[in-house]
Amino acid sequence: MTGIERKPTQVRAFLHRHGFQSRKLAAIPGKADTEKQKQFLEKELNPVIEQAEKGEIELLFCDAAHFILSAFLCMVWSQVRIFLKTSHGRNRINVPGAVNAVSKEVTTLINTSYITAETVMEFLVQLKEKYAFKPVVLVLDNARYQHCKAVKSKAEELEITLLFLPPYSPNLNIIERLWEFTKKQILYAKYYDSPARFHLAVNGFFNNINDTYQHKLIKLLSLNFQLFEQVNISQNYAA
Repeated sequence: MTGIERKPTQVRAFLHRHGFQSRKLAAIPGKADTEKQKQFLEKELNPVIEQAEKGEIELLFCDAAHFILSAFLCMVWSQVRIFLKTSHGRNRINVPGAVNAVSKEVTTLINTSYITAETVMEFLVQLKEKYAFKPVVLVLDNARYQHCKAVKSKAEELEITLLFLPPYSPNLNIIERLWEFTKKQILYAKYYDSPARFHLAVNGFFNNINDTYQHKLIKLLSLNFQLFEQVNISQNYAA
């Protein structure tokens, strides 16, 4: 348009001078309803958080992660490009987990088969036995295996309150940060030459997480929630 040509180096310098940086995009659910999230946070989640902080209830954020034996690529500082070995097959390990909103203590029930309603009910029993002296409230998403009638009936029998998040609201569940932290600690840039070593790494991490990473969990799993209305969203950005 102007007849003036700028090389990529000059363009980068120009962008930096005006406050631009090359940033990695972050994904958010396209169907998230910000208004529903805001109402849920104000009317349902914040009140139970206040009760938990006063010691009146045990508030747990729950979810399940599925870790697959594969290559988890990441950014590294190096002088040459580095290649990471990857395992064949798709062996996986399932980790239903719960994070205590106040103490940040992590509880898990690990298996290598499937997560079903029966798995969730077994986990409910485990949590009730652990937190037997106060009312228990679980914050969880709308996965079919934990939103079914059998799970709700079991929760009622155990006197556990289930607080279901609005659809597409991972930003309101602090345990999502735990899964990302787990990947960084034991999966990114790691090669496991057998399913047994992979399972050993996952089990070992969660068996020791409360002792080894307590100080990091306190900071990571803070009860601060970002609503999608607070972020910049666009469908078109130059790569």
